[in-house]
Amino acid sequence: MKNLKVATAQFENRSSDKEYNLSVIGELSAKAAGMGADVVAFHECSITGYSHIRHLGKDELWDLAEPVPDGPSVRKLIDIARQSNIVVLAGLFERGADGKIYKPYVCVDKHGLVAKYRKMHPFINPHITPGNEYVVFDLYGWKCGILICYDNNIIENVRATALLGADIIFMPHVTMCTPSTRPGAGFVDPVLWDRREADPTSLRIEFDGLKGRAWLMKWLPARAYDNGIYAIFSNPIGMDGDQLKNGCSMILDPFGDILAECRTLGNDIVMATLTPDKLEKAGGHRYRMARRPELYGDIIGQPHESQQKVVWVDSVL
Repeated sequence: MKNLKVATAQFENRSSDKEYNLSVIGELSAKAAGMGADVVAFHECSITGYSHIRHLGKDELWDLAEPVPDGPSVRKLIDIARQSNIVVLAGLFERGADGKIYKPYVCVDKHGLVAKYRKMHPFINPHITPGNEYVVFDLYGWKCGILICYDNNIIENVRATALLGADIIFMPHVTMCTPSTRPGAGFVDPVLWDRREADPTSLRIEFDGLKGRAWLMKWLPARAYDNGIYAIFSNPIGMDGDQLKNGCSMILDPFGDILAECRTLGNDIVMATLTPDKLEKAGGHRYRMARRPELYGDIIGQPHESQQKVVWVDSVL
């Protein structure tokens, strides 16, 4: 297994404007390829936008969704991969052949679809059907998995994906800067985004504090460290619908250390080299090998009624 160069991006998407969003994905993919990257990852629903869909009815959401992989957006994504000779990962909404709506994240290369994963814990709109399977696939000899946003907060999902062989887990998000019961959480005033060139300091204080990056640092490095995997975190920056997001797309190694991170207040891309030696040197590898599932397999696997409900996060605007 050879070293792999992976890029992660952040950009300000436009709600339901797939043509525009794909144009930015194309530009950043070309830039990543120019940096020498083999793979580039974008955020959850980077093709369609995300936060605005909490207001859409079933017919409106169906109109926004497309077949995968035969819809125009995935075909365009494959064109982008072909033009830049790079593997591209991005997200959208899917019209399932069963008539249901899903929220997938796809991986494509110049030859076509490599993998598709459907979000297991969608909550923003009641018309989205949860996915029901983990996905592990091969990229240049590396085993890769995908978990979308909230999927990563259920720690069993990350461990299960790692146990299925994933060396790398792509973690596309649209997160942070929203209210919750967590102390310090809350919206960031969009006015600060409008004034980011005149007053970057005030915006950075909000983005880096407990509303944003400081919360991310409470759990994201732990997912990489505990499981001994590379974590590729991608997140939008700027306005997503009527909510402001803070970016901070980053790549973490199996020690939980940040190898590269987007730190500009705008569209950005960073790249890191993933080396296979860290996969066995990291503590997470030893911890997985030391497990004694006979002690807790029945405890972890016992049935329960999920308490997840649809969460409608309303704007302060």
